[in-house]
Amino acid sequence: MAWVILICLVTAQAQETKGLKDYYKGYFPVGVAVSPRMMEPGPESALILQHFNSVTPENAMKMGPIHPEENRYNWEPADKIVDFAVKNGLKVRGHTLCWHTQAPNWFFTKNGQPVTKEELLARMKQHITDVVTRYKGKLYAWDVVNEAVPDVGEEVYRKTKFYEIIGEEYIEKAFEYAHAADPDAVLFYNDYNTENASKRDRIFRLVKKLKDKGVPIHGVGLQGHWSVYEPTAQELEESITKFASLGLQVQITEMDVSVYVKEHERREKRPTDITSYPPEIQKKQAEHYKMLFEVFRKYKGQLTGVTFWNLSDKSTWLDAFPFVGRKDYPLLFDENYKPKQAYWEVVKF
Repeated sequence: MAWVILICLVTAQAQETKGLKDYYKGYFPVGVAVSPRMMEPGPESALILQHFNSVTPENAMKMGPIHPEENRYNWEPADKIVDFAVKNGLKVRGHTLCWHTQAPNWFFTKNGQPVTKEELLARMKQHITDVVTRYKGKLYAWDVVNEAVPDVGEEVYRKTKFYEIIGEEYIEKAFEYAHAADPDAVLFYNDYNTENASKRDRIFRLVKKLKDKGVPIHGVGLQGHWSVYEPTAQELEESITKFASLGLQVQITEMDVSVYVKEHERREKRPTDITSYPPEIQKKQAEHYKMLFEVFRKYKGQLTGVTFWNLSDKSTWLDAFPFVGRKDYPLLFDENYKPKQAYWEVVKF
């Protein structure tokens, strides 16, 4: 009897130290979006090291934060993350080299006037070259262009300042600049709502055109900002197989599963809004995570990485969205960094 108890204790201790990365060792790297403060000794860095073998800077490498003024880079936050990753043998995905939403205003003006196409391309080239070169050999992949396709309508290209000044060529140039700076980096186009049939088809047209022109694009990032109500297994499989058919890697790059119906615009709170996390929703979330990872495992080889967007429910970008005061619970670890029911469904296979 004593031997049985001892074996059970040893098994329990092994499960306690085992992490997501260990369960999925034979499938794909499992990553997490991080901030510099998480690199400090404490429960967050410990959780990262136990469960993940890849990190993505959530904000520190975006255009505005890392290049706030024309002749000034803010390297320290990104350096802190990369140094932590290198020290601990973690992979790093760079995020993101070209994104209209957090591009600094100075990028598009000169002496109070809009820059020319040639001036903007030169600034893009300088920015991408400087950033990619600094982390060459330490980052294995980059989200090169982020969210260039609009959500609705028939247009392939979102009418951003990059598009308005340069035209669609800005996308291929961004990939070319990144590849020249680090020929070994895996380069991704990254977007959300990729399971929406219309947007999926338009993203497909964009990346296929890049491939056909010989642009150095190696993968498509499906952001994975989902909810307990979507996507279906069929929608997800169609996205993975459609982009993989181009010979591209597919990664889930920014995964979370909101407990609310998905929304994309800020708004005021309504009397009908539900803001709780009852047991039935916890169960629904666990079942949804189980289904998603069943699909991921099915496409082992074509799917080359899964990254969660934030570490635990203690703090996520979905908090206070779409209205102030709403708390979301989209991740596998609760507000005390403990595994949720959804976690056990993900690792139980």
